[in-house]
Amino acid sequence: MNPFARFSLVRLLLAGGAVILLVGMMFVGTWVEREIETGVINRAGLVTSLYVDSFVSPHLQSLAGGGQLRDVDRAALDRLLTGTSLGRHIVAFKVWAPDGRILYSTNPALVGRRFPVKPSLASAFAGHVYSQIADLTEAENEFERQHWPRLIETYAPVRAGHAGTILAVSEFYQTTDDLAQEMRAARLRSWLMVSTATLVMFLLLAALVRRASNTIVTQQTELRDKVAQLTALLAQNEQLHERVRRAAGRTTALNEKFLHRIAADLHDGPGQGLALALMRMESLAEVCSTCPATVAMKRTVGDEFRTVHGALQSALEDLRAISAGLHLPEIEQLSLAETAHRAVRDYERKAGATVALNADDVPVEAPLPVKITLFRLLQESLANGFRHAGGSDQHVALMRRDGKLLVEVGDHGAGFDPRSVSANGHLGLAGMRERVEILGGTFSVESTPSRGTVIRAALPLAPLEADHE
Repeated sequence: MNPFARFSLVRLLLAGGAVILLVGMMFVGTWVEREIETGVINRAGLVTSLYVDSFVSPHLQSLAGGGQLRDVDRAALDRLLTGTSLGRHIVAFKVWAPDGRILYSTNPALVGRRFPVKPSLASAFAGHVYSQIADLTEAENEFERQHWPRLIETYAPVRAGHAGTILAVSEFYQTTDDLAQEMRAARLRSWLMVSTATLVMFLLLAALVRRASNTIVTQQTELRDKVAQLTALLAQNEQLHERVRRAAGRTTALNEKFLHRIAADLHDGPGQGLALALMRMESLAEVCSTCPATVAMKRTVGDEFRTVHGALQSALEDLRAISAGLHLPEIEQLSLAETAHRAVRDYERKAGATVALNADDVPVEAPLPVKITLFRLLQESLANGFRHAGGSDQHVALMRRDGKLLVEVGDHGAGFDPRSVSANGHLGLAGMRERVEILGGTFSVESTPSRGTVIRAALPLAPLEADHE
């Protein structure tokens, strides 16, 4: 289960924004605190160095001669650093020579000793004032670290009175008590400012997120309503499609019943009348065959009777052929494969042709409208192939795929241009397409002049549910 699933989008965004702002506040606050600390240390070092330079520099001018500090100057420095307010602010003091030798120190044990020149000391000899909080881990800080954990360490250059050349570097240490007090006040002000700015940004972010969330919720509601409407419309369309499909299936079956009735009516009505007329015509023809009278164009009555008899005989044969074509054989009890075999065998018997049939991979059961459409499709397409292609290498293939019956009827005849079908009035193709598509299937014709024709159709095999409406 997703642990964030029970939280709304607004809460998640606000929580994420709060975390980001808090991290940013901590980063900015820490950076500001360090910058303030560095600034305070540098300012304190610079102010103190100016103060020290004013009182200490006059006692170090003797270094300009031989690089040695006179005893009188040492004594003056001792009094200055022990009995004045300057001494109360500075807890340790050293004077460095350019070679790293200590010329003077409040710790007499260090005077005359030489130490490596550190980067901070080198920076002071270059004319810069350098301040930092020292951890007193250097060798020359042995005395200081026995009394303090850390001190403010400042290096300041000592210059000659008029030439401005650097004679030595004074190093002095101050306690961090004043710095700590000043830093606490500065830290409090900086964190208060950063916290206030962060809170204001968070409130602004919350307002923006809530407004955006309200917009999103409104759009989601509208979208859900539209999706619900579209879902309802799709369901209605699906129901209508199913009703049309069922109606199309019933229409296919009813059409065949109507055709069967028309065939029966033709056979029992005009067909019987023509047959009776032929019988009576034969009797009259025998009586009048020797009649010498002429009717027109020197034709005897017998000749006219024989002409009428031939016309009636031809009309009766045409009527019986039409009736037989309209009548669909009983295929309701046949399987799909048997229906296809029946249509192909009827065509072979009438046309005297041979058709290759492959109907192995088809289901046994299928709705009656599908079997009717299959029979009529094979009947019409094979007849078209015989009429227009002479029945050259005709073949039929049936297969089942994705719930549909795929039908392919082809030949290697003369072929035609499918674009000219409508112009030439190929009603057979239009009728086949209509039969297939009315059941929800697809129909296509591929043909090239001199390369034959292939008719493909896909019929749905899903059973048609009964319509109780």
